[in-house]
Amino acid sequence: MMRRFIVLLLVAAVNVKAFAANADEPKFNPKNLVITWEVVDNNYQNKGEALTAITITNKGKTSLPASGWKFYFNSSRNFVANAVSGNARIEPINGDLYSITPNAEFKAIKPGKSGRIDYICESPVVNFTDAIEGPYLVWDSEPNKGYAIGDFVVKPFNPTYLGLITPEIIYNQNKIIQDIPAASLQKIIPTPASYKENSGSFTITNSIAIESDPLFEGEKRYFITGIEKLLGSKLKPSASGKKVIFKKDASLGAEAYQLSITPDAITITAATPAGLFYGIQSFKTTLSAEPWAKPQSSITVPCLEVADEPRFPYRAVMLDVARNFQTKEQVLKLINLMAVYKLNVLHFHLTNDEGWRIELPSLPELTAVGSKRGHTLDSKNYLPASHGSGPDFSNTAGTGYYTKADYIEILKYANERHVMVLPEIESPGHARASIKAMDNRYTRLMAAGDKAGAERYLLRDVNDKSEYRSVQYWNDNVIDVAMPSTYNYFETVINDLVNIYKEASAPLPAIHFGGDEVPPHVWEKSPSYLALKDKNPEIKNTGDLWYYFYGKLNAMLKKRNITMSGWEEMALRKTTVDGQNTYVPNPQFVNEGMQVDVWNNVLGDGQEDLAYKLANGGYKVVLTCVTNLYFDMANYKSFDEPGYYWGAFLGIDKFYSFIPFDYFKNADVDKNGQPINRNIFTGKQRLTDYGKQNIIGLQGALWTETVKTADRMDYMVFPKLIGLAERAWAKDPAWTMEKDTTKARAMYNAEWSKFMNILGKRELPRLNYYQGGYSFRIPKPGVVLQDGKYLSNIQYPGLTIRYTTDGTEPTASSKVYDGPVDATGTVKFRAFDTKGRGGNVAEGSENNKPGI
Repeated sequence: MMRRFIVLLLVAAVNVKAFAANADEPKFNPKNLVITWEVVDNNYQNKGEALTAITITNKGKTSLPASGWKFYFNSSRNFVANAVSGNARIEPINGDLYSITPNAEFKAIKPGKSGRIDYICESPVVNFTDAIEGPYLVWDSEPNKGYAIGDFVVKPFNPTYLGLITPEIIYNQNKIIQDIPAASLQKIIPTPASYKENSGSFTITNSIAIESDPLFEGEKRYFITGIEKLLGSKLKPSASGKKVIFKKDASLGAEAYQLSITPDAITITAATPAGLFYGIQSFKTTLSAEPWAKPQSSITVPCLEVADEPRFPYRAVMLDVARNFQTKEQVLKLINLMAVYKLNVLHFHLTNDEGWRIELPSLPELTAVGSKRGHTLDSKNYLPASHGSGPDFSNTAGTGYYTKADYIEILKYANERHVMVLPEIESPGHARASIKAMDNRYTRLMAAGDKAGAERYLLRDVNDKSEYRSVQYWNDNVIDVAMPSTYNYFETVINDLVNIYKEASAPLPAIHFGGDEVPPHVWEKSPSYLALKDKNPEIKNTGDLWYYFYGKLNAMLKKRNITMSGWEEMALRKTTVDGQNTYVPNPQFVNEGMQVDVWNNVLGDGQEDLAYKLANGGYKVVLTCVTNLYFDMANYKSFDEPGYYWGAFLGIDKFYSFIPFDYFKNADVDKNGQPINRNIFTGKQRLTDYGKQNIIGLQGALWTETVKTADRMDYMVFPKLIGLAERAWAKDPAWTMEKDTTKARAMYNAEWSKFMNILGKRELPRLNYYQGGYSFRIPKPGVVLQDGKYLSNIQYPGLTIRYTTDGTEPTASSKVYDGPVDATGTVKFRAFDTKGRGGNVAEGSENNKPGI
């Protein structure tokens, strides 16, 4: 008894000491901390791991204590738990959230001093988006409150490993791009089916008259609003003036148009408003950049004859606003440029584990809880920090949603531009935001004594003991599809969406319900699943819940005349071949008209032919191939290029070179940027003629884990979006059908040069001014050392290269590069657009470094 009493006294003494220490802790202001992240060794102990470090610098007047706190941060990577420096431990929390806790070896950091924690990342660092994100401090005495630090710095690093793209490599890639006079360039992009320029021009002034078939009244208003802005004055039609004529011809295709420009008239002919609208877009791309930069009293356009229609009916951009939010204004800017280049579907990824972004009147908790991110370890009232969103709601990438009024405005804006907005409600996986929102509702109503109301929309069995981890490391992000309340929830979500679209007078032909990346072992210990299995002999295992769930969802949609859409797993059935797990097209849904987006053709991972399998098997397929159509993949392997790279390195050339009906043919490098081993295609299914009929379109996808601002979104999407539009609208170019590989390469190089010139000299100058301007990616110049001089070139002819010789970064007023530069000292090159905005810097001396 005495021993126990002594122990209690010791514990009490320790607690008093801890309390005294903790009582002083919040007096230290975390805003006085600067954390710097850096790479120490990118091949630590020759194990293909990275030794990295965070340095904590105290710029305050009091010491950071040696203990009593944790740092939290986000990362998509895996770490060895114990720090190499021996002074801390890193632990995963949930999703991409980690904590780092000091141990007895960590020393207090005095004012003006620094402390360092070295730790191992289980894979090498490629670019700066591999750094940790959003570190913040939490005191042990206040475990439910996070404190932002003063600053977080990612230290530059030059990884020297096989495959790094250097300025010299860029120079050699750019050499095939010939400089073509702007006057001889095609004036319309994407490339029309038939295009002919004639002599003469048409001059637009405010005296032009508009004659239109009544069918095109909306397009007429759209045209007049746009042309008056370019002219800087209202139209005052003159009886003797020139004309713009909008004619109906019912014999044309649904999205076809004809454009005729003569010295006396502009005539656009179409069968539908959509076709007429695309004719207007083609007319707009014939204009130079000047009227977009500053209103002109008269605008001259060349005479030409165009007959045109799209190759694919479905031409889409997928925008993820769940992981990181984008404002309504930024979404409208995207829709505007989609319309310019004749893309007609915005696949709006509105929900995920990290966020719910649309207000639904019947379920206010979805945004009250699911649209907010801050420091929380229980997610009872909001979601935890993800992708560097930090400890509070002030981060507008982490926290935000579209009100019903916002969403209706987006729908109306898109509808006017013939863009259909396809909402995606992720299910049953990637659904943590909705699960936690409905948990909040459950808790609130249970406390109020309303058990029936609490359980009405519950999305998980509270007694489920199943253990799993998703691809993104979540352990609680999958809806329980065996619960009746799940279907109450989806009926309500669908009804609210239908009503919102109806109020906006916008079409809702389909709803996308996700379906991807449900991890193994979900539902296995769910009482709801076990009860359902007992009552339904056709459900033999958790895999059969897949078909049960989507069958019920499909029935809900069919009674509303809405098509089911989803990612590829929705159309697959799990089976085995020689004891190995595999997937085949699911015969249960093949005749249901479902539409599937197929992303997985990662070269070397074994599923290269998945899209073709599904199309050959009868499913309507939208090619969303990660190898060629993912906006969020890094352009190439370089530390200063943002983006993920797990699926591919992906510049605009990957979009442009994509061959939809035979993407094996255009594959040249693997996901690591190394030359492809073509044996990976042996035994893979080729697309049949029947399967070709089921490829309904292409989709470029922007996942936003690394996209936190409007400028970064613009950088990742533009001008790649124009490459997407070219492949989705225009017919296959001749080089795709040439069997002689040498001839095909020469033909491709010639067309690639034309496309790069069109972008650099026509499209990018206009992108500087559309909708206030887009922050499109300006590429790094190529640089090579020859005979003691540096030569430089650029991917987009028309951009201006500037340079410095004193080691400073070039600015818009630096010397213009117009010929070889002496290789003396540190010479830096940088490209600029017509507004003086610069891209990444290429340093001449980089070409001389060994080990690349």
